[in-house]
Amino acid sequence: MATPLRPGDGTRIGRYDLVGRLGEGGMGTVYLGRSPQGRPVAIKTVRIDFTGDAEFRARFRGEVNRARQVPPFSTAEVLDADPDHQPPYLVVEYVDGPSLATKVREDGPLTGSGLHGLAIGIATALTAIHGAGVIHRDLKPGNVLLAPGGTKVIDFGIARAFEATSRHTRTDQMVGTVAYMAPERFDPAPGGRPTTAAADIFAWGAVVAYAATGRTPFDADSATATAVRILTQPPDLTGLPPALHDAVEWALAKEPQDRPTARQLLDLLVAAPTSASPASPSAAPPVPSAAGVAPSGPVPPDTLPPGRRGRRLRTAAIVGLALAALAGAGLVAAHELSAADKPEPPAAAPSGGPASRPTPSPVDTHAAILRGKHRTLIHLAEADRDLALDLHDNQVVAGDGTGAKSLFVLVPYGVDYLIRTLRDTASAAETCLGVKIVPDGPASLAPADCEPTAATVFSLSAANGTDDKGRPTYWMTNEAYGFVQYSPTRRAVFVQEVGDARPLSTFSLVDRGPD
Repeated sequence: MATPLRPGDGTRIGRYDLVGRLGEGGMGTVYLGRSPQGRPVAIKTVRIDFTGDAEFRARFRGEVNRARQVPPFSTAEVLDADPDHQPPYLVVEYVDGPSLATKVREDGPLTGSGLHGLAIGIATALTAIHGAGVIHRDLKPGNVLLAPGGTKVIDFGIARAFEATSRHTRTDQMVGTVAYMAPERFDPAPGGRPTTAAADIFAWGAVVAYAATGRTPFDADSATATAVRILTQPPDLTGLPPALHDAVEWALAKEPQDRPTARQLLDLLVAAPTSASPASPSAAPPVPSAAGVAPSGPVPPDTLPPGRRGRRLRTAAIVGLALAALAGAGLVAAHELSAADKPEPPAAAPSGGPASRPTPSPVDTHAAILRGKHRTLIHLAEADRDLALDLHDNQVVAGDGTGAKSLFVLVPYGVDYLIRTLRDTASAAETCLGVKIVPDGPASLAPADCEPTAATVFSLSAANGTDDKGRPTYWMTNEAYGFVQYSPTRRAVFVQEVGDARPLSTFSLVDRGPD
């Protein structure tokens, strides 16, 4: 859904009229526009700080030219681009439909033919993308749109222009979302392993598992823990329909050479039934391993062939390096997993009569906060203070954590959050935190309408540490305006433009009970 243009956006870029905003991220802004023929289009503009880099413009031009060769079935067609414009922009087909992330968040996991059709649609898109010599690099639920005519994959190929430009992406940074990144993408060794089409296949497996179960197959409480599971653990495919289980398991192989191609996936999916009885898990065809034998469970390391043993030893060796890279690249690599990735777990089915019902497990309060089910204090770890709304000045300050002014609820929005305040429970309209531009000074936080805009959507990225109570800490970022920071000298909360700055303030979430 488009939101109104903001002051300073302008009303035209190139040959296109700008009608509204579709989104904003770390790379730039996406507008809803109209072509000279009146056709609705999506226009992605690049952030101004990228545009002075000749290397970036050259890579952007090359990636756009390749992306334009991708056949438009199951993808948003690339219609136009101008790498030399200020700012550079890319025009693609406008797809009027929700993302997979929104669909699962609002309606729950997909089932039956809808799920199988989604798996086929994404595999079809990857077949076209890879056939044109393009690698997506950031396949995730937010980049899969459910259009009336079928599944559409967007944002393919262009990530390489950002990822490979040294001025903006250091060697310890990655473009992508951790929960959908293949193991080889965490290898920070000099010269590391190149990203290949097999990384998109791994992401396909993670996306399909998420669509079917409402969680990612390596789900964990932080980006770092998720990366460790991707590197060292088998995927959790509990709840995945038998007809898709083998294909997804094959796609999630640790080594890129052990994964199928997009075409092999497509052939397997078209041949597989759309449903199978739980009593007949063998209904789906067996998936061959690299040696042509169906996998039959984990193999002890000392019984693996020397080559496979070496892979495991190498994986163990790079885990520590990968974690160090994540610590340095958290704000580029991924947002913290949100409720879109971690819904309420379904109740276990009883195995017998009423007497055999499972005992409910204790509530994971931290996960409940991230799902928007519990109220929270937003604790400034370094200052031992809590964010609070100053009702007199209508701004966010560092307080003592008492009263409704310090209580918030995280409202999941894709992989990001709206932050709803409980300062005035009698008001009919909900109030959230937003970024307020202050003349001749840094931006601040202030109350705003609870509508997802560039000013009100925040991400939580794992800071890979804990506060004095052992709670995980996060950096809080608004992608349009910058890091949420606290100045001990000024005793003020402010928003610092990203630029070359690094986040200095970390935040933890303190449970204050169900909302």
